[in-house]
Amino acid sequence: MRVISEQHLTRILAGLPGRPRVVAGGNFAAPRRALEIADAAMSEYRLFMLNAQGDLPDREGVILETPFVGSGMRDHANLRYYPSRLSLVPNLLKGALPPDVVIVQTSSPMSGTVSLGIEVNILPAAIEAVRARGGLVIAQLNPRMPYTFGDAVLTDDEIDYAIEVDEPLASPAPRPPGETARRIGERIARLVPERATFQLGIGAIPDAVLASLLDRRGLGIWSEMFSDGVLALEKAGALDTGTPITASFAFGSPELYDWADRNDRIRMLRTEKTNDPALIARRPRMMSVNSALQVDLYAQANASRVRGAIYSGFGGQTDFVVGALHSPGGHAVIALPSWHPRADVSTVIARLAGPVTSFQHSYIVSEQGTATVWGNDAATQARQIIDNVAHPSARDELREQGRDLGFPV
Repeated sequence: MRVISEQHLTRILAGLPGRPRVVAGGNFAAPRRALEIADAAMSEYRLFMLNAQGDLPDREGVILETPFVGSGMRDHANLRYYPSRLSLVPNLLKGALPPDVVIVQTSSPMSGTVSLGIEVNILPAAIEAVRARGGLVIAQLNPRMPYTFGDAVLTDDEIDYAIEVDEPLASPAPRPPGETARRIGERIARLVPERATFQLGIGAIPDAVLASLLDRRGLGIWSEMFSDGVLALEKAGALDTGTPITASFAFGSPELYDWADRNDRIRMLRTEKTNDPALIARRPRMMSVNSALQVDLYAQANASRVRGAIYSGFGGQTDFVVGALHSPGGHAVIALPSWHPRADVSTVIARLAGPVTSFQHSYIVSEQGTATVWGNDAATQARQIIDNVAHPSARDELREQGRDLGFPV
């Protein structure tokens, strides 16, 4: 690894031929300063990020690529969405979408190594892919990035060039769970067996689930991501201290980042491990809890699209639903409010009109109640979804539509 000036990095990137593909860390660990330099240096390039946040280039010459759309890319005209399970995204980078440059944000060097900190995810695979084809690996060294262990650790010789940038890590805006999320969280908590292992997605409902489990003991975390809710479990003594907190990326408050720094309780692994359904299935009593935008009477979930337009993507939902269903004593839960307040529509509909994100779950939960999906015939599933999950004002219409679909509801 050679530490260089920003001017030197500009010259290197400006000399790249064609329209290079740049893969960069996403979520709340994006190497902002290095990306600004790249955008100024290259008139044309492709930028591949997962769940990108904040302002990104929205100009002619820049193509944004992702299998999971974050707020930084959503609704951009130059967006190219690549449907993929998160566990398979590394295969995209090693095959159909090979990178020419990988830009990561890391900790400061320590004993000949740096750490990817809170964003491991697909980055080890991207680094391997770009090095195999003679491309560049560039690091933005930040002393505020936590030094985490596992697959987060890189040796200096895996990085070609680095710039030094001291800046705070981004955090999501705090959004305390409302009453609806709290009620959903309490309902899901009743389904949780003793000494369960958790995967939770992003949002108010997963946070509310964790807040309802503070009095439990012996819980584990095997998840694609974690946030401050896991720190709250740790403080409450709810987590099994003999089991590592295993994840692929994290984001949250500065306190969370301080807690993660050099914490040997936390093991950050690459996506191919955390999201491998076979490895997930080995965790006894695996609880997969994910949100959805809509569910239908076939017990199918849409967590990807709004009115036909891409909103996010598969993410890890499909990986963990499959893994949890194969886990001894495991369950896959889909959670959502029964009514969308801004759109003023039911989130339970008769039949999804667009692509399905996941299906065949253990339970579907709203603030209204819980539908037991696994083990029931299709008609009983549909009846439980209407009676227990849907908003009361939508039930009569759903029953009529369900009968049109052949369900005796």
